[in-house]
Amino acid sequence: MTAPTPGVVTLADIEPAIAAPAQPLACIAVLASLNFPDMTEPVAELIRRFTRVALESLHALGASYRLFDTSRALPDPAAVAACDGLLLLGGGDIDASCYLGPAELPVEQDPRSYGIDLRADRDGLAAIAAALAAGIPVLGICRGAQLLNVHYGGTILGDIEDYVLHRGHDAEPMFIDEEVRVLPGNRVADILGAGPVVVRSGHHQAVDRLGAGLRLAAVAADGIIEGFDDPNRWLVGVQWHPEDDDGVHHDRMRLFGALIDASTQPRNAPSGPPPL
Repeated sequence: MTAPTPGVVTLADIEPAIAAPAQPLACIAVLASLNFPDMTEPVAELIRRFTRVALESLHALGASYRLFDTSRALPDPAAVAACDGLLLLGGGDIDASCYLGPAELPVEQDPRSYGIDLRADRDGLAAIAAALAAGIPVLGICRGAQLLNVHYGGTILGDIEDYVLHRGHDAEPMFIDEEVRVLPGNRVADILGAGPVVVRSGHHQAVDRLGAGLRLAAVAADGIIEGFDDPNRWLVGVQWHPEDDDGVHHDRMRLFGALIDASTQPRNAPSGPPPL
């Protein structure tokens, strides 16, 4: 096997070791930014591992996938609607103009932001809009969850100053175990159960104000939003990384399995008001 190019993620790097099922239960659109500005080799290795684990998990659960890599402009972001479900993976930070005002106006970006790619953000938001218009279920992880919140009109906390619960110190590994509390009465609770759950976290940003129509589903010990859903359609966002294979295997399979199960159901128009 050819060694990976430092600081660059290729399609070969994320090829799942588990073959696609001969008769998939569903085809999941997987939206990821395999590469983004200023990506270091340690971050590239995380992207390789997390993406590969996500794709292998889909195959293991009986689903196929179609990858949409926003490292380059998507010819047609709305093509995700041809799939049965949408999985949004992590990556760089979201350009603040997406939630603080039009891009043509001066917007103060947090100085600790990294990996900003406004074009990738716009492609991701367009894909989300198409998926929701088509009525397919959506699961967002970390950056993916934040993009969902922005689509619904919510905002992002630019940097968590007291970050010790959410990521490692500078001299330590970025990803750590974190205990979050899943609230009762939402889709995350339906999947994982209400109460404390140990997850893998490595984030410096988070959802700030939830978008209109979204429901709080999980919180950290310091009150940071860690999960949400939409009560009117199958849509879940989690700030942590279930696709980190250093975490709890069965929790990842429950979350991904729930997305696949929802993706096998007939598409239904949402019962509530449409998102923004």
